[in-house]
Amino acid sequence: MVNRKMQKTFSIGLTAAMALTLAACGNSNNNNNNSGGNNAAPKSTNSTVEATKDSGKKVTITFQNIYPDPATPAYKMIRELVGEYEKENPNIHIELDTLNTDQQKVKLKTQAASKEVPDITIVNPAAQMKPFVDAGLFAPLNDMLEQNGLKDTYQTGLLDYYSFNNNVYALPDGNNIEVVFYNKELFEQAGIANPPTTFEEMLKDVKILKEKGITPLAIGEKDSWTGSFLFMNILLRTNGGPGFLQEVLDGKKTFEDPAFVEAVDAFQQLVQAGAFPDGATSIDANAGGNIFKTGKAAMWSIGSWETGAIDASSVAGKVGAFQFPTVNGKGDPNEFMLAPGSAFAISANSEHLQETKDFLNFFASNYPKKQFELKNAVGLGQKVDGDLKAAGYSDLAINIAGLFNEVKGGDLAFDNTMNPATAQVHLSSIQNLFVQKVDSAAVGKEHQTAFEANK
Repeated sequence: MVNRKMQKTFSIGLTAAMALTLAACGNSNNNNNNSGGNNAAPKSTNSTVEATKDSGKKVTITFQNIYPDPATPAYKMIRELVGEYEKENPNIHIELDTLNTDQQKVKLKTQAASKEVPDITIVNPAAQMKPFVDAGLFAPLNDMLEQNGLKDTYQTGLLDYYSFNNNVYALPDGNNIEVVFYNKELFEQAGIANPPTTFEEMLKDVKILKEKGITPLAIGEKDSWTGSFLFMNILLRTNGGPGFLQEVLDGKKTFEDPAFVEAVDAFQQLVQAGAFPDGATSIDANAGGNIFKTGKAAMWSIGSWETGAIDASSVAGKVGAFQFPTVNGKGDPNEFMLAPGSAFAISANSEHLQETKDFLNFFASNYPKKQFELKNAVGLGQKVDGDLKAAGYSDLAINIAGLFNEVKGGDLAFDNTMNPATAQVHLSSIQNLFVQKVDSAAVGKEHQTAFEANK
């Protein structure tokens, strides 16, 4: 759990030249092994790859991933890096198993149950990945991280979210904050001059937009994490700052606490005001995002990882971003929901363990440089040196970079903090609020019952 003591979660130098240098969970760790921006990234030099080449041995590595949308920079990134690696290593084939986030989570659980985890898979940090580590399903990556200075490219402290017993088990793809993107043209059409700074203003804007026939807030709640991520912003405010879930874990609070009930009340106000698309629970996260990216919704509360995708969409140049507002006068807008990214883990039972480590080393070493080239470097988990403005980054990207500079701390998502059984009850409970109005105190009691049953 991240708390108020974590100052400057990200540090991004916003000079006239917009030099981007990210540093998470601590101060910037300058070193000579930077692998992004204009610097040449290191390439894997492990002898196993050379031996595979020399022997003529054909190796197939399965790479499960969550980049299914062809319109996004991430989709292009993974295919370009795989193509480059296969060209350099013709005896190795990288087979992509591409799914959306919720599909991948479900599939991985099934694979884990039969101990058939793919060579590389996607896992989320902290509480979500712990059961896989405890079951011995992931290979430690310490040795691979020490090659080519790869470990030093990660933001200070970030790898801690993916480490257990001094072993790193996954390499993160990003480190993000949740923001509210908004379509400036749709705000203007509705006569809304500025983005809201209070929850009351947000509710008012929702009602105005709804009256104008504009979907106020895009979401795809078929993938239940989306509603939870938004809800947790509200709880961060009603609690007066970070730490609510940690206090529950420590036995200092319960889910029946007034701050939690107040957050449920506020969330239900959004639902009842018609903030979300009709049938939100039948729309997946990608389709929900496309409602915003095709200009059909005025706002989208999501992680900063979507910046590049928005800039590659039809609303490019029309979008700004703002902090989630205060709720009932509570909270600091510069405390954010923090999102250490999904991460790449290697199966401990891989038939080609060393070849897979060699490929992931290449992939992770070249990842920030490729993302920078694709205008998708804001919110990476690795340090990136580069001139955003000179590289043609958008005003939106520069806007988001500015918000990173204001971060005072925040919380991790519910399902990255609580055990999976309690998290599942939470996700289903919040999802249900999109379908029917429920007594908010009963929602708190439902959460507490699940927490006590799954300690």
